[in-house]
Amino acid sequence: MGGISIDRAIWDNLVQQINRCVRHKVDAEDLLQTAYLRFMSYPRRAMVDNVQAFLVRTAINIHVDNYRRERFLAGIATEVRSVSEAPPLQDEILAARTSLKRVKEGLSRLHPRTREILIMHRLENMKYRDIAQRFEISESAVEKHIAKGTLFLGKWMEGW
Repeated sequence: MGGISIDRAIWDNLVQQINRCVRHKVDAEDLLQTAYLRFMSYPRRAMVDNVQAFLVRTAINIHVDNYRRERFLAGIATEVRSVSEAPPLQDEILAARTSLKRVKEGLSRLHPRTREILIMHRLENMKYRDIAQRFEISESAVEKHIAKGTLFLGKWMEGW
């Protein structure tokens, strides 16, 4: 894999650093794995002076990006749920139905595998490694499917 290896003690230390830096409960191991895969594909990795700092910073950035996407999708889910909690006004019902229809349309435009992976992670709360095992793909591939699907849906919802 390009000649860089990290022993278990250093890896565990990096996981602890990531856990200390993120506010929300996350799987720091997943974040670090994704950061490591990004580093291994980084075209200028020879220019990285401190690999451990790079990995921690990258993992934290991934967490922040994931958190923002989850908040966006949670907002949509909250809007849809709020329709069933209180007697809504007619225009609220119409807006929620339109929003839900838009999300469904966006989901239908995703590649079937991307759609399934996104739903498994966001709605069924499956971890990257579990999804990767189920599809027999790398965790990096899972991350790319989730990022691609979430980015598409975000743009799709903004574009209406």
